[in-house]
Amino acid sequence: AISDHIRAVSFSIADGQLPATNGAGYVIRRILRRAIRYGYSYLNFQEPFMYELVAVLVSEMGDHFENLKKQEQLIAKVIKEEELGFLKTLEKGIQRIEDIANQGITKMDGAQIFELYDTFGFPYDLTSLILKEKNIAHIEADFLAALEEQKIRSRAAGKIETGDWIKVSEADVEQEFVGYDTLETASDLLQYREVLVKGKKRFQWLLNPVPFYPEGGGQVGDKGYLDCDGTKTSVLDTKKENGQIVVITEETPQADISKIKCVVNQEARSASAKNHTATHILHHVLRKILGSHVEQKGSLVSEKYLRFDFSHFEKVSDEQIAAIELEVNKLILDNAFLEENRNSTIEAAKEKGALMLFGEKYGDAVRVIAFGDSVELCGGTHVKSTGAIGLFKITSESSVAAGIRRIEALTGLGAINYVNTKVAALNNIGEVVKNTKNTLTAIEQLVEQNKQLGVEVDAFKKEQAKNMQQDVLKDIKDVNGYRFLSVQTDLAPDLIKDICFGLKAEENLVAVFGGENAGKAFLAIMVSEDLIKAKGLNAGAMIKIAAKPIQGGGGGQPFYASAGGKNPSGMPDAFKAVESLLQ
Repeated sequence: AISDHIRAVSFSIADGQLPATNGAGYVIRRILRRAIRYGYSYLNFQEPFMYELVAVLVSEMGDHFENLKKQEQLIAKVIKEEELGFLKTLEKGIQRIEDIANQGITKMDGAQIFELYDTFGFPYDLTSLILKEKNIAHIEADFLAALEEQKIRSRAAGKIETGDWIKVSEADVEQEFVGYDTLETASDLLQYREVLVKGKKRFQWLLNPVPFYPEGGGQVGDKGYLDCDGTKTSVLDTKKENGQIVVITEETPQADISKIKCVVNQEARSASAKNHTATHILHHVLRKILGSHVEQKGSLVSEKYLRFDFSHFEKVSDEQIAAIELEVNKLILDNAFLEENRNSTIEAAKEKGALMLFGEKYGDAVRVIAFGDSVELCGGTHVKSTGAIGLFKITSESSVAAGIRRIEALTGLGAINYVNTKVAALNNIGEVVKNTKNTLTAIEQLVEQNKQLGVEVDAFKKEQAKNMQQDVLKDIKDVNGYRFLSVQTDLAPDLIKDICFGLKAEENLVAVFGGENAGKAFLAIMVSEDLIKAKGLNAGAMIKIAAKPIQGGGGGQPFYASAGGKNPSGMPDAFKAVESLLQ
């Protein structure tokens, strides 16, 4: 079973499908988790082991399946991360089943099985397998009923109610997208309908021809407006539904709606096009600098920024980020012109070296987009030449999953504004440190000076606490045979803690300190060690009662506990509460 499962999972990851919480990715996750459970239960493997089998698989089959060998590191890393994550919950889940089994029950109900699924990530088939091994009966329908209840709750949270389509034109025409060539066109309204999205009324329109680009391939849908005899209606979004481009508005115009002028938001479309072309160039450069193992795993292209997820097994270093930025900007400055073939065959696209994304559904005819050596299949909108992008600036690089990195970046005016803001901040810092020529050196010197001052301040605080420790002992009074000390002070909580720790060796002493810090109440109780042993006093228990007058809570150890609260004026009552406990 393990041999079979490692093949299935490895080949899927090599093809670009990663473990996930839904869809095809969830199937991969379930297959992998079943194998992990076999190793855990029958082979006593308490640590990840499946990822080590990837090298064996590549050794056996890599010569016949080149992509398997190329993606070996990524596959192993993804599987190991999945194993680590599942092993953390596996033990708890199996223990939960063991606890139920030890109760002597012969049947597990659907709610309990759903709890394992929902809380511990146990797929039904895995739970079913374990229950059969333990001769515990169960009914799948009960689990499915509990699962359906959860789905109903989820659907209710994002419910979309749709009305019937209202036909305006009886013409049977195939909708034509003209948005590659124009952002403004006269269109016929074919049909429209009212929808309710999370309680908000919206209208969906089927127009022909349509210049609005629908959300897809990572690119957000176009916005703009519809003009019906001078009545303008804002287009909120554009999506694709059942192969048709659907334009979404908030209202329907109160005029003749048979003829409509469609106008795409030019500024937003231009910004999106810059980001989309930059995404293609980024993909090309990443493969050039990081290696051919890099493959797109997701993207978001909006008018504001771009986000690009890709396969890579380690953090992209600062030096690599700088090199990637430089290379992308070089290609922008080269001002390569768009080469577009809207009706290429898949075979011709492959011969041209076009990158094809796993999971995308390509028809017999595909659209090929090329900017120099960057060639991809893509249905999105692009600039006419790379120079229109202006500037490319990476703003972040991070991990989103095992073996998957994410880059976020800006282009055009967004990138220029970002750089200008950073430069202005740097200049301001230079003015503050009085060294605009070598700001870094000046800041390093300030940090070092601050570190030295911190050491001196800490030493001063400790001396202050030591002196106060001696002073407060003069205020000790007798309460029912205990030495009791209550001190209201404006010292910082860390200094109060130091004083308490210094007093714990005192005999027969209970001390309570309180004060106000940043508008909040702070309370601390110290119980000397001899009272803990002889009388069983516990500062952690006492603080829970004492903290009520300051409207707070806290906890701690038997000899020291602290609490915070929002009512500093309750401090005297907090002191009295501790004193009352000693009466």
